[in-house]
Amino acid sequence: MKKIILSLFFLITNVYMLSAQNESKKLLAIFAHPDDEQSVAPLLVKLVEEGVEVTLVIATDGRLGVNEYNDNKAGDGLANIRRKEMMCAADILGVKLIHLDYHDQLKAAEGFDGHVPHAQKLILELKNIIDKVQPDAIITWGPDGVTTHMDHRLVGASVTQVFVSQKWKKSMKLYFFGVPSDILDSQKVKTLRGQERSFLNVQIPFTWDQYDKAYQSLLCHESQYPAKVVMKMKEDRKSFGNRIYLRQFMSSKKVKNRLF
Repeated sequence: MKKIILSLFFLITNVYMLSAQNESKKLLAIFAHPDDEQSVAPLLVKLVEEGVEVTLVIATDGRLGVNEYNDNKAGDGLANIRRKEMMCAADILGVKLIHLDYHDQLKAAEGFDGHVPHAQKLILELKNIIDKVQPDAIITWGPDGVTTHMDHRLVGASVTQVFVSQKWKKSMKLYFFGVPSDILDSQKVKTLRGQERSFLNVQIPFTWDQYDKAYQSLLCHESQYPAKVVMKMKEDRKSFGNRIYLRQFMSSKKVKNRLF
């Protein structure tokens, strides 16, 4: 009986310690539009289940997200719809949501005087969020932006600029989401959005239950994807396998005085 009690004690202690360790970890996932989180959604589900505190930051309001699946008009009305959809998705994923209020395309159509102040404000606000959350890791877009979308690439570049702009008191890691080139069809697509597999130095598996929950959250984005489209996307994504591919931003601590 004494041995059984001791075994239970050690089991409970180990579970508690593992839970406490994971709960102390914090992840910031920073993307451009409502629905962009889908690229890493299975990983977000996995981390939440493991006790990691996940905060999802969406930079833009989705106001320009018109498509063939709906008759919405671009503007404030669509932005309000997409904000509600994003709250629905975040609730299913189990993440904390910070939905910022920047315009799609970050006012690029307004030229230098409209776009640059808008983009600079985003960089400064992202810095404040990182300061407040104090994450252990950050995930964002890499230079490809997956689809080469200007908002994706600019948000990823903005996060990277904040990351390299100072020496942080807390150690944190920066990761870029990536798609292995070898699973893409054409050389054009490989060049536009692929990454040679050896550069994707972090490859995290997920379960198919976590995958299912990720696509359940995508159903919230009804203005962008009808249910039948979500189901097709879900099947197509299976060809990638049950793994999220990331590239860790790394720099040498050794200062060199030559290029070669």
